[in-house]
Amino acid sequence: MKKHSIFLSAAILSCLFIFSACNQSPKQDAVADEAKKDIYIQLYSVRDDIKSDYAGTIAAVAEMGYTGVEAAGYNEGQFYGMTPAAFKQSIEDAGMEVLSSHAGRPLADPTADTNWEETWAWWDTAIQAHKDAGMKYLVVAWIPTPKTLVDLQAYCDYFNQIGEKCNAAGIRFGYHNHNFEFTEIEGEVMYDYMINNTDPAKVFYQMDVYWVGQGGYNPVDYMNKYPGRFEILHIKDELEIGKSGEVDFEAIYNNAETAGAKYMVVEVERYTGTPLEGVKESYDFLNNAEYVKASYSK
Repeated sequence: MKKHSIFLSAAILSCLFIFSACNQSPKQDAVADEAKKDIYIQLYSVRDDIKSDYAGTIAAVAEMGYTGVEAAGYNEGQFYGMTPAAFKQSIEDAGMEVLSSHAGRPLADPTADTNWEETWAWWDTAIQAHKDAGMKYLVVAWIPTPKTLVDLQAYCDYFNQIGEKCNAAGIRFGYHNHNFEFTEIEGEVMYDYMINNTDPAKVFYQMDVYWVGQGGYNPVDYMNKYPGRFEILHIKDELEIGKSGEVDFEAIYNNAETAGAKYMVVEVERYTGTPLEGVKESYDFLNNAEYVKASYSK
């Protein structure tokens, strides 16, 4: 009888242990989710890895903790050689979300020679593809440096028209800077002219904080000068995020609300190790930084 009681007690304890372990798992997952911040990645950061192993690379960045992606592989209605629906599914299957994409078609040089029928046909296809892929944003990453203010104004008018088309499709349209936008054209700083001559309801600016600094300006100054115009920030450094000490990320994040920023996208172009090591180091830097909030879109 005593032996039977011992076995019975052991069995009950085992069941309780299993039950407890099963109940703790979701709780532990919730704690892990709470610790994870909304940090997105520009897939240009791992461009070479994507060429050699798309599925493995997407799985790797998802495993690091990234929330979602910004694509850099749009071409003729497809993303990385996939239909928009297939691309979207590949990202969601990895546990991430599709946020945005870089794509664009420059005007002719001179701008007056632009074939508008071909240009708008290109944009109609691109906008539909981005909508089908579940994109919230479509961003032009670069334009040729205009020679005159007339040419720059042509781009501002062009962007307003693209933004209107994107709005109709439920997508926000934006422009991503490098450093050349901080040079002057006929006495006007190009970036300021673009911001002042585009409609905020149609065009936002994806501020690349590193390139603003390389252009000789402080990104926080621009956030305060043009509040609400920067819905996405490109979080970038000379190498991995936080490595150079040249970019004041704490000040940038502390002014994100003023900027109007809803999403933070990591871009790493140069590395001390491999690209995957670099984007992992960058994610960890931001995820562990106390000044980085869990989310900027909620």
